[in-house]
Amino acid sequence: MPYVPALSADPKPSGRLTTRLRAVLLCAVVLAAFLALSFLAPLPFTKEMPGATADALNSYQGQQVLTIAGAPVRQTSGSLRVVTISATGPADSLTLGQAVSGWLDPNVAVVPRQAVYPPGNPSAATQQMTQSQDSATMAALGYLHLSPDQVKVTVNLGDIGGPSGGQMLSLAIIDKLAGNGKGGDLTGGHNIAGTGTIANDGTVGAVGGVALKTHAAARDGATVFLVPRGECSDAKVNPPAGLRLVPVNTLTDSLNALNALNSGGPLPSC
Repeated sequence: MPYVPALSADPKPSGRLTTRLRAVLLCAVVLAAFLALSFLAPLPFTKEMPGATADALNSYQGQQVLTIAGAPVRQTSGSLRVVTISATGPADSLTLGQAVSGWLDPNVAVVPRQAVYPPGNPSAATQQMTQSQDSATMAALGYLHLSPDQVKVTVNLGDIGGPSGGQMLSLAIIDKLAGNGKGGDLTGGHNIAGTGTIANDGTVGAVGGVALKTHAAARDGATVFLVPRGECSDAKVNPPAGLRLVPVNTLTDSLNALNALNSGGPLPSC
């Protein structure tokens, strides 16, 4: 039988190997500490989520959204919802872990803080909402050929800021004053939501966060969502089931779409 030498581990590793192992372990500890600190360090990002909706035909936070003087006001049915986005506060930061979690969640948007809260103008959202309310009133009264000197509209949307409620406010003013022009409601009793700025001439402008707003609308029972035409592609990102996306460019487009919805006519779609 051939001789086979016995094999055994060296109980005493060389000093060189021990030094190398210690160096590797030290690097691993430093790297782990660095990663842990990076994961917890505050980052200048804001997390956005679907926010509240406010029915412009009714009340919000205990206050009537529209108060109109100088002209008869109709009783209405259905809803015309202003849709919002909820965001972390201007003084809040996200950790890397929170940011990664948000990026992986289709119902959350993580954006640079300055995109939501421009530096140096903390009251910008309030100013934009005030301007939006004025433009919504001018657009609605202009469509109805009514004078702003005779008809006064007051809007109360509580803590909602920004300009994106303009389109829905204009539609609600028209519904309150004239309905569909044939004795019926603009909504036809439906739960309608939408977004978009409004200019005095009735032009509907683009806004941000449409993909999140569609989920807020669907959550609160809306079945139709009026969206600025240029943002159809954004609205179709992870769309909620059962919500019909209707593109518009102007206030007249929106009114025509609602009339088509209620009469069974063809309705544009994103």
